[in-house]
Amino acid sequence: MTTSVAIVTGASQGIGRATAIRLARDFTTLVLVARSRDKLEAVAEEIQKQGREVLVIEADLADPAVPGKVVEETQARFGRIDALLNIAGAVPQIDLFEMTDAQWDAGFGLKLHGARRLTMAAWPALKESKGSVVLISGNSAQFPKASYAAVGTINAAIVALAKAFSDCGIEDGVQVNSVLPGPVMTGRRRSYLEHWAPLHGMSVEDATTKFPKDAGIARYGEPEEIAELMAFLVSPRARWMTGSVLRMDGGEVKSI
Repeated sequence: MTTSVAIVTGASQGIGRATAIRLARDFTTLVLVARSRDKLEAVAEEIQKQGREVLVIEADLADPAVPGKVVEETQARFGRIDALLNIAGAVPQIDLFEMTDAQWDAGFGLKLHGARRLTMAAWPALKESKGSVVLISGNSAQFPKASYAAVGTINAAIVALAKAFSDCGIEDGVQVNSVLPGPVMTGRRRSYLEHWAPLHGMSVEDATTKFPKDAGIARYGEPEEIAELMAFLVSPRARWMTGSVLRMDGGEVKSI
């Protein structure tokens, strides 16, 4: 099999972890980027069991100097980049009038600017390989509310950024798409439910049923389900898809 290299950010947990493990079926080499080395090493161990080569990079993509270093280290080790999956970036759900400038800056700094800088740094290599990029957003991009204004605003910016990159990619031969997950049962969401439920006199199991029902969906999504969509987008089967905004949310968004 010809060497193929995929960079996955936010790979230490949640959707990023699931995506990295899923991509090991299609790529010979995975570069895992996140802030927690211990968690990354655990993911790397799972991938190595599939006979794949893994490079772990402990880094904070909010630092403007980091994306270039990630690309330099990847190319020095493997000489190419075939896919980039920008998944890093958790944005706090805080009321619009309670968000501080620092919290706004932190959200934009990692999820938007981290993805922007890394995609730009990787672009020459992706242009050479005719590679693929995915930027993960969220379905709140299409219905921002006061209770999670930053999440919706930053996610909308991610979609716009992906559209701009895809326009460049038409000429350069780089495929770019964005994915909008709905409510997914990640470790972070599970921790939230474990904190929220007893405060409201509910079991975690009841809370896990309540929130999807309130959102008008049957259940929470699983990280592995989003990972399958991500893997499809960077596969040859999806090659003519570019500039697309794909929502996977269990039917939460009711508009056309």
